[in-house]
Amino acid sequence: MIGSLVFPLVKFIGHDSLILGVRPLAQSMVEFEDLYRPAEEVDNALRPLLARLHDELRRLPIELATLKSAIRDVLQFLATPAGRTDANCSAVNSFLLHNDFWDDGRLPPDYLEIIADMGGTLHDTITAPDIASNFDSTPEQLLARTQNLN
Repeated sequence: MIGSLVFPLVKFIGHDSLILGVRPLAQSMVEFEDLYRPAEEVDNALRPLLARLHDELRRLPIELATLKSAIRDVLQFLATPAGRTDANCSAVNSFLLHNDFWDDGRLPPDYLEIIADMGGTLHDTITAPDIASNFDSTPEQLLARTQNLN
C-alpha cells in the first residue's frame, strides 16, 4: 500500500552516473506555517501539537522516542470528545497529505505507515467512519498502533 512512499527518490546526474538517495533536506523540509492551513472550526489546541510533530519530523538525526511521543499526543487529542471533530481530523490529514516532507527515507516502515495513514483516511473518521475504521485510521486505531511502536 505505501510501497511508493518508502522507496527513496532516484536522481540522475550526468549521463552515466546514478545516485540513489533521498531528496536534499533543504528542499524537502517545508515550514510549518506553509503546511498548517486549518479551517476556522479547528480547535486551537491542535496547533501546538502539530507544530511539535512537524519539528520532530524535521529533527536530524530523527529521535524515534520523541517522534512517537509527538504522534501519540496528536492522536490522544483527536481521540478526546473535544478533539474528535471533522475539522480537527481533516486538519491533521491535510497537514500530512499536502507535502511528503516526512517521507525522506529516515523513518522505519512502521512509523511511516502510521504517518501515511494519518495523511490518508483519518479525515473520514467523522463523515465516513466505516472507511476510516476499515483502514485502521480512526484516531483510536492509530493511537493503538502508535503505542505498539518500538
